[in-house]
Amino acid sequence: MTLQVGLMGTDLIGQARTGTGKTLAFSIPVIQRTIVPGDADYDELAAPGKPQALIVAPTRELALQVAKDVDTASKNRGTRNLTIYGGVPYEPQLEALETGVDIVTGTPGRILDLINRGALDVSHVKSLVLDEADEMLDLGFLPDVEAILARTPETRQTMLFSATMPGAIVSLARKHMHHPMNIRAESAEANQTVPATNQFVWQAHDMDKPEVVARILQADDVGRVIIFTRTKRQAQRVADDLADRGFPASPLHGDMAQKAREKALQGFRDGEVSILVATDVAARGIDVAGITHVINYTCPEDDKTYVHRIGRTGRAGASGTAVTFVDWADIQRWKLINTALDLPFEEPEETYSTSEHLFRDLGIDPNVKGRLKPAAPREPKPKQGDRSGSGSGGSSRNRQRSRRSSGGSGTSPESSADARQTSSGESQPRRGEDGQPRRRRRRRRRSGGASGEGNAASAPASSSND
Repeated sequence: MTLQVGLMGTDLIGQARTGTGKTLAFSIPVIQRTIVPGDADYDELAAPGKPQALIVAPTRELALQVAKDVDTASKNRGTRNLTIYGGVPYEPQLEALETGVDIVTGTPGRILDLINRGALDVSHVKSLVLDEADEMLDLGFLPDVEAILARTPETRQTMLFSATMPGAIVSLARKHMHHPMNIRAESAEANQTVPATNQFVWQAHDMDKPEVVARILQADDVGRVIIFTRTKRQAQRVADDLADRGFPASPLHGDMAQKAREKALQGFRDGEVSILVATDVAARGIDVAGITHVINYTCPEDDKTYVHRIGRTGRAGASGTAVTFVDWADIQRWKLINTALDLPFEEPEETYSTSEHLFRDLGIDPNVKGRLKPAAPREPKPKQGDRSGSGSGGSSRNRQRSRRSSGGSGTSPESSADARQTSSGESQPRRGEDGQPRRRRRRRRRSGGASGEGNAASAPASSSND
């Protein structure tokens, strides 16, 4: 619906449910309208090598995903594409900008940073795209977006895509777009959620959630799964717990380094891990084929968050399953979401890991357990002061020392030999169990007199500071 409008260079606002192909809806017109080296009119450009198109995405993961789609779509066109985002060194991005690029995809913060440094020149941009504009509003990027728009030419084509249209986004469109065409992919009465997604909403106890999740992950039709949590710490804890149970799970949250986040997402795409435990921001806009289940480990904050979460499955006509856990404290929040989306789950059914409907609804074998492998046994810590790892060894050595110091009949032949001197007047060194000589302890005496400890008799009395 957008291609003909976008190819003409007209401003447009695209609004549709998540998973309906918004990325290609704007990337194809952008690629087609970009003049690349080798075209007849490339040398006629005012600034050859400067970016001709700018695509702004709210998160790093979404920027990388959009850039990947742009690379795929422009493979035969030959455009020079660059992705810029924070959390990585500047040098590769700066070098690419100096060499020359045609299409830039990035996050608002790094784009504005490079503009202010003078490294990124957007004064010749012909096409500007704001992807997931409502998420930029939620993350507080609207001032940065305004600053970026102010640096671009008035004659540019602006395309704004969003799943929802809050008032602030409407105001942004009115201020910076010229007679945009509003394209909505379904009627205003249509549900925002994807019809092909089976939704289950259950009231679950927080202590029992790990067991419920472990059983859901063993359903008959499970492929790739995304589990959403409210906090970064909770995402890490759930991922660690699942890994301990034997499930191939990986976390994805903002406390992870950028390289670790990219590695986790790439491993999820490649099938190295089939379970991704993520926060809302980190997983925004993730489009991975084969996601069969989405589990809302915690109740979403609002109806928009719910739509985006469960929109990770049931994409491009495929079916999917979305399971939402509602805590007792979140009942009122869920009722607001249920009303806003006109869902039939006003009173979530109380559900435990042993509930019959859990196994029946999701096609789970009733005999499955909460672990794929037994928990690893903990190794006992050695006792303090036990150097050999055996409690009796230390006591035995202490008894031997006490017998030697008392001069009793329990003195061993080895200790007697240690006390004898050689013909040269040197004492035989005492040796430990490893055969290495041990340093002899010398006793100091406060009063004179003969001693069997060599020169200890002539040693001066120790001072009180020793």
